[in-house]
Amino acid sequence: MKLSVVIPVYNENSTLRSLLQRVRNVPVDKEIILVDDCSTDGTRELLQKIQKNEPDLKIIFHERNQGKGAALNTGFKNVTGDIVIIQDADLEYNPEEYPKLLAPIFDGRADVVYGSRFLGSPQRVHLYWHYVGNKFFTHISNIFTNINLSDMETCYKVFRASLLQRFSIRSRRFGIEPEITAKFAKMKCRIYEVPISYSGRDYSEGKKINWKDGLAALYWILYYNLRNSLH
Repeated sequence: MKLSVVIPVYNENSTLRSLLQRVRNVPVDKEIILVDDCSTDGTRELLQKIQKNEPDLKIIFHERNQGKGAALNTGFKNVTGDIVIIQDADLEYNPEEYPKLLAPIFDGRADVVYGSRFLGSPQRVHLYWHYVGNKFFTHISNIFTNINLSDMETCYKVFRASLLQRFSIRSRRFGIEPEITAKFAKMKCRIYEVPISYSGRDYSEGKKINWKDGLAALYWILYYNLRNSLH
C-alpha cells in the first residue's frame, strides 16, 4: 500500500529541508504532498527551488494565508495513496516512527491511528499550560465522542484514504483536530493509539498555536460533535 504524507507548511524555512530528508528516508512506498499556506519567511521561495530539482514532490501554493485546516484540505484533495498521514513541517514529530503508526492499519486492526505524546515515549520537558490545555480539550472531546483518546490534538493522525470520500473538512485553522476526531467517531472507525516521542518547540523557536486557538478548539468540539452531518 502507498502512503500519502500531507505536510501543511507555513513559515518553516529553518526546518523544512531537514524534515523532508527525514520523510524521504522512511522505507515505505510514499508520495509527499506539501501545501504552502502563503509563507513570508522565505519558505515559499525555498519550495519553488525544491520543486524544480525534485519533481516527484507534489507542491501546492496558497495565494493567501488560510490556516492549517485549509492547507490540509488542499492536500487531501491531491492524495492518491491508500493511507494518509499528517506531518507538520517542523521537527517536533519524528518520521522514523511511521512504521509503528502504520502497523495497526497494515495488519487490519485499525482504520485510524493517532500518535499519542502521553503514552510513555521520550519527551522534551515542555510548556506546562500547553500540556494542561491538550489534556483538557482531549477530555472534553472524549465526552462527546465517547472514545478514550489520550491525545486528540496530536499532529500524527493516520487513516485509510478511502475515509476521505465519506466526510469533508470545514475548519480553516486548528479546529481541524477536533473536527476530524469527531467525524472519525461518527463514522465508527476503528481507532488505535500508539506512543510517539515529541520534541516540542516554544514560541521563540516558532510555535504558532496560542490561547485564542484554545478557545476556538472548545467551540469546534461542541460544533462538530453536535452536528449530525459529516459534510
